[in-house]
Amino acid sequence: MTTNERRVALVTGASAGIGKTIAQRLLRDGWIVYGGARRVEQMRDLEAAGARIVKLDVTDDASMQAAVAAVLGREGRIDALVNSAGYGSYGALEDVAIAEARRQFDVNVFGLVRMAQLVLPGMRAARRGTIINISSMGGRIWMPIGGWYHATKHAVEVLSDALRVETRPFGVDVVVIQPGAIASEWAGVAARTLAASAATSAYGDQIAPMAAILGDYGKAASPEVVADAVGKALAARRPKRRYAAPFESRMLMFMRWLLPDWAWERMVAREMRTRAKSAARAAKPPTTAAAA
Repeated sequence: MTTNERRVALVTGASAGIGKTIAQRLLRDGWIVYGGARRVEQMRDLEAAGARIVKLDVTDDASMQAAVAAVLGREGRIDALVNSAGYGSYGALEDVAIAEARRQFDVNVFGLVRMAQLVLPGMRAARRGTIINISSMGGRIWMPIGGWYHATKHAVEVLSDALRVETRPFGVDVVVIQPGAIASEWAGVAARTLAASAATSAYGDQIAPMAAILGDYGKAASPEVVADAVGKALAARRPKRRYAAPFESRMLMFMRWLLPDWAWERMVAREMRTRAKSAARAAKPPTTAAAA
């Protein structure tokens, strides 16, 4: 791209994990990248690589308005919004405080939609633009102890579909990215919120295997697979509605589509039992042979 042709992207949640990796990928692809997050100090490496950073809290409307205004004031346009800010908060539905459930919806859903509202007037006027919403395979499947998180991602899926149809006549594309298990801060945050809600829980038999699942993210895919999907979507003349990455996420979503509810529930229950047994074996102290 020449300087005059370089497109402008605003990436939310750019201080770590998937959001930061997406910002790095778009820099390599020649975009003018603005990385937005609350933790500005964690984006200095992005700044050193050529990104412009903005303080952005997707639960604060004034912060969101200021961030978008800053980009528009400097560049005159936003060609792509990548809504990557989000987190997982786990716990049995009975155990999780409603205030925490609301916060998860504020970050994962309402902040995402509000950012879209703020960039859309400029995109409609230009008759072009792309909004990419980072959802999850959890928006198509579900497991117990993650009900609030899954609900936010199901909402992202539906809202993205509605927004796509609404904005298509104005030349705006809306794309959903559906990551599977990704090596990032996500699992650690989810594990901490699970532990906070589990101290006196009646659902310990289900919490233990979920904690084991969250603790087993060492083999998760690199955030690069998600950044690759974003790069592919933004390079496409006609992007697909959805990109799933890695391959395992596509397989799990296909299985959920294929199986009736009772079969999915049975499969989930079997997986939870297997994880519970593994966790129990790991927690059991090793036996020592009696002295001769």
